[in-house]
Amino acid sequence: MFFQRIYDQDLAQASYLIGCQANGTAIVVDPRRDIGVYTELAAQENLKIVAVTETHIHADFLSGARELAAATGAALYLSDEGGQDWAYGFEHIGLRDGSEIRLGNISLKAVHTPGHTPEHLSFLVTDGATANEPGFFLTGDFVFVGDLGRPDLLDEAVGGVDTRFFAAKQLFKSLQEKFLTLPDYVQVFPGHGAGSACGKALGAVSSSTVGYERRFAWWVSYLEQNDEVGFVQALLAGQPDAPSYFGRMKRQNKAGVNILGHLPRPVFHSSANLSSALRLEAVLLVDTRPRAEFQSAAVPGSYHLPSGKNFVTWASWLIDPEQERRDIVLVARDLLEATRLRDALLRVGIDLVIGYVLGLVGLPLKPQQPISVQEARTKLKEFFVLDVRTQAEFEAGHIDGATHIHAGRLLNNLERIPKDRPVLVHCQSGARSAAAISALRAAGLSNLLELEGGYEAWTKAVLVGV
Repeated sequence: MFFQRIYDQDLAQASYLIGCQANGTAIVVDPRRDIGVYTELAAQENLKIVAVTETHIHADFLSGARELAAATGAALYLSDEGGQDWAYGFEHIGLRDGSEIRLGNISLKAVHTPGHTPEHLSFLVTDGATANEPGFFLTGDFVFVGDLGRPDLLDEAVGGVDTRFFAAKQLFKSLQEKFLTLPDYVQVFPGHGAGSACGKALGAVSSSTVGYERRFAWWVSYLEQNDEVGFVQALLAGQPDAPSYFGRMKRQNKAGVNILGHLPRPVFHSSANLSSALRLEAVLLVDTRPRAEFQSAAVPGSYHLPSGKNFVTWASWLIDPEQERRDIVLVARDLLEATRLRDALLRVGIDLVIGYVLGLVGLPLKPQQPISVQEARTKLKEFFVLDVRTQAEFEAGHIDGATHIHAGRLLNNLERIPKDRPVLVHCQSGARSAAAISALRAAGLSNLLELEGGYEAWTKAVLVGV
């Protein structure tokens, strides 16, 4: 059996390519939308992708299941559990609890594990070449390493009302009946790792075992005591903020993601051509340079989304393709980087990138320098302090009088930001706030100030009395 985990560090999302080397066939589970990573890997291993599936209707990234099935001719298997409200809106082969997908010596058995979502499936994988019992459990957003999938996203992202309580009870039952009944040796491969907003305390280790989770997971004691009430309370407490784009992902993934097919390369734009387009407000310029370079000189109205491990996450927070109608041009080092970043944005449905520019010479530039902690402290009473960190960070400590709006919900709450006084924007270290404030400026807000060094610098200054 060939088994490969494909991991997106930015979105902390895992997909899996599993192949039977005896007959050269493969299946992909939970693919992302830029599908080249799967087709190239399969070709390298002399495998043909004949099946595609996913564990559930995702909220944090746009599914590549339809895209990959269309590109390869593979059969598309999806959950038919969860009731009509959670039925996929496009053609597929339906899976129920106990359904099997067979690829030569390999079988994947669908296990209905509701809780995170009503239709959620996990997959028990058996390598028939060496065993007649399952040895691997692809758990999606059901069981993570050291944690569980959050049951509150339908409330947080889809407009549900108190669905989290019933969902948490479903998760309790799924653990009792579908997880803890498995042998200790079964290896657990989840759909996310540390950094994902689909849980609150995900481990950074890529896999676990049923036995390890049975012995060390925080939730096991509640199951042993059959304490459903305590479990529900503990599970729902302290869940991270769900960015606003989660609702869009749910809707699109349920209805059916548009198939892209072959995409042309991003087109090079000269500064002269771009300057004209910017004057006409025909394009949105996304500046991917490091923060220091952006702050020293940037095109007014451009977004600051530095190329790095958080590029896609921050872009999904601040660019809504359902509202943003302009084409996107990236500030990039070269065509290779522009193509890589364009493909990464496809994972969250930002399909607007048409080109790239190599430099900003000849474009209107303006410094975006932050305000120092020392100066901010002397004028604090004049400011509306806007904290764009997570709820947990805010609750752990914040500037007196600050208003909290998570960066991922910022553009849906512009009415909460006053226009008649200076607004001091900050995050923990300054990185997120630099991106957030660029989006606020692009949205037409002025009189914005960015706190240099963020809350970390603020607390250090308070400690030393500066």
